[in-house]
Amino acid sequence: MSMSMYCFADYHTHTKYSHGTGTVRDNVAAAAARGLEVVAISDHGPNHLFGLGIKNLHVLEKIRSELAEVRSEFPMVQGLVGIEANIISTAGDLDLPPEKAYLVDVLQANIHAMVRPKTFKDGVRIYGYHYGGKLFHSLQQRSRLVNTEAMINAVYRNRIHIVTHPGLRFDIDTKALARACCDRGTCLEINTSHDHMTPEFVEIAANEGAKFVIGSDAHSPERVGDLAKGLALARQVGLSVDQIVNARVD
Repeated sequence: MSMSMYCFADYHTHTKYSHGTGTVRDNVAAAAARGLEVVAISDHGPNHLFGLGIKNLHVLEKIRSELAEVRSEFPMVQGLVGIEANIISTAGDLDLPPEKAYLVDVLQANIHAMVRPKTFKDGVRIYGYHYGGKLFHSLQQRSRLVNTEAMINAVYRNRIHIVTHPGLRFDIDTKALARACCDRGTCLEINTSHDHMTPEFVEIAANEGAKFVIGSDAHSPERVGDLAKGLALARQVGLSVDQIVNARVD
């Protein structure tokens, strides 16, 4: 693998519309300064509590409008509307329903904490087992099974492009998730904001045929395009450029 591999796109950035500090323009400007060709504004879905998610789905239309406004200022950067949707049920429902998927160009998803579940029962299964497993060892495996079930169902029920930070906080069966993602053409993210991703995880997923996206998960404009740590991990594991959808070799 050539050491000249680089990333041309960052599909995972946040703004003030959810949990970030910058504006849409700030993130596009930062992408331009980094030499990126593509940047997605992928704010948290509306079921995130305490103001951590977008207020409602109409915000996605505002983001698209703001991207159009800055296009002439930064013609070298393609701005995409994304969302980091929440998996809100064990059946795989998202807080971006399928009939609203047209609102985004890039659909990303995972299980997050501090999220309003679809039903009380879903909340008990996902969060009850998760937090209970921290106190009682007997519930840890149950939590892993429930999390994996929810994520695989989400991958099959929705046209998810990227599963963000897989395995962060919510334990999953890597091999089972990677197999589903390979089957559906869904990428797994190598997230450079967190240190949970191990070479072993990447190797297991790659062996199942899954592909990857390196994402910054930037919550400030300064971190947009900060993808070096992910590239280093990819090189360590020996991923080829065709296994990383936002990478090229110059």
